[in-house]
Amino acid sequence: MSDYRQKIMRELGKIEREENVRILYACESGSRAWGFPSRDSDYDVRFLYIRPHEWYMSIFDKRDVIERPIDDLLDINGWDLRKALQLFRKSNPPLMEWLCSPIAYMESYSAAERLRSLAELAYSPKSCLYHYLHMAKGNERDYLRGEVVRIKKYLYVLRPLLACSWIETYGSLPPVEFDRLVEALVPDGSELKRAIGDLLERKRAGEELDAGPRIEPIHAYIDEKLAHFDSVTASIAHGQKVSDDQLDRLFRSTLQEVWSV
Repeated sequence: MSDYRQKIMRELGKIEREENVRILYACESGSRAWGFPSRDSDYDVRFLYIRPHEWYMSIFDKRDVIERPIDDLLDINGWDLRKALQLFRKSNPPLMEWLCSPIAYMESYSAAERLRSLAELAYSPKSCLYHYLHMAKGNERDYLRGEVVRIKKYLYVLRPLLACSWIETYGSLPPVEFDRLVEALVPDGSELKRAIGDLLERKRAGEELDAGPRIEPIHAYIDEKLAHFDSVTASIAHGQKVSDDQLDRLFRSTLQEVWSV
């Protein structure tokens, strides 16, 4: 990890120089942030950046993402702060997860912490639940039907379903880490918890979790929760809404903080 952290920092610095941007925040997303990487898992680095004042003073729309697939193990993508703020006001779950990632590479300015302070205000339980349910359904449909299934994909269905359960149970943003979701929502000593623990141990040990027979306790849980959230999602509240003025002020003050002489 330390060697790759150094490589990631070099690549982030290179992006700043080549693109004439300042990176406000960079973190790990995906399986490494969730806590179940295998030995050959990719590094999925996500970042927020801001350009100089003049870039925003144009009548033309311009590309507001930076994408750098560096190699087979390192993928780096970033969003312009203005794009990020537009998505933040819609309670975008991937952005919310980035801000709370347990693996941060850079946080050079105040923007990320200010966004965290507004997260509960911007958070929409309904939007987030729809996002996680859609993710769970897609992976279940594509990988977990039939008697032989893609074993590692159980984790990619379990995590969003547990996030849905967190939203329903606690009404707050679900934690990024899979272990925290399991600890809070899966009963100790249950057959389901033993099956999840075995699956995690196999994946973290680097075992190839490709095609295999269904894991029935996990499958039963998935079937039950998919049906349940299909029936209750419409009744979940939208939540509050962060004001546009607050986000405008955050954007303008970040421009001043980063690019003032």
